[in-house]
Amino acid sequence: MPFFTEGLPVVTFPAPKDDEGIVAVGGELSPEILVSAYGQGVFPWFGDDSPILWWNPHPRFVLFPEKLHSSHRLERRIRSGEYRVTMDRAFDQVIRSCSEVPRPGQEGTWITEEMITAYQRLHSLGYAHSFESWFEGQLVGGLYGVSVGALFCGESMFALRRDASKVAFVTAVRFLVRQNYRLIDCQVYTEHLASFGAEEISREHFLSLLSRYRDMETETIP
Repeated sequence: MPFFTEGLPVVTFPAPKDDEGIVAVGGELSPEILVSAYGQGVFPWFGDDSPILWWNPHPRFVLFPEKLHSSHRLERRIRSGEYRVTMDRAFDQVIRSCSEVPRPGQEGTWITEEMITAYQRLHSLGYAHSFESWFEGQLVGGLYGVSVGALFCGESMFALRRDASKVAFVTAVRFLVRQNYRLIDCQVYTEHLASFGAEEISREHFLSLLSRYRDMETETIP
């Protein structure tokens, strides 16, 4: 089923004018606007003291799943079964933890209360998903993102124990491949995701891939 015919009206975003990629300021985080944004390669990113900023940056940071790199040490941890990975079992806890758990070199969070509420609504509509790592029955890591056809747009991850988010990420990518997903959008460069094989491509290349993948069929995520 084409991504833009799933029952929500389409809101058109302007083309970016520069490499920074801010295409709009303001508006609201309603489901129809968010779904329209992701379907056009646009995502919100702003702070508590800022209006809503909508981005379509150049270059774009993506992971081609066939290029996923997982170290031998991480593979051993995955095989050990130390962490149990699930999907969509604790979306609210994951996004809340992503907003609260400190990250080295990062002050504060861009995941505001407004963002949390908006993505919880997307999750209830079947667009946003989470992957969770559990240790002895406790949530210790995970990530969440938005599905756009055969493309998964990763938003944020967190970890309370060593490698908990890494195990969730690698498991998520491999699961999505089995569901016929073709690309993971990581949005902007991070050294952490580069270590998994993510790379920068041009905005034009990304939008070309998006136009191809957003209407592709995938297996239904349970």
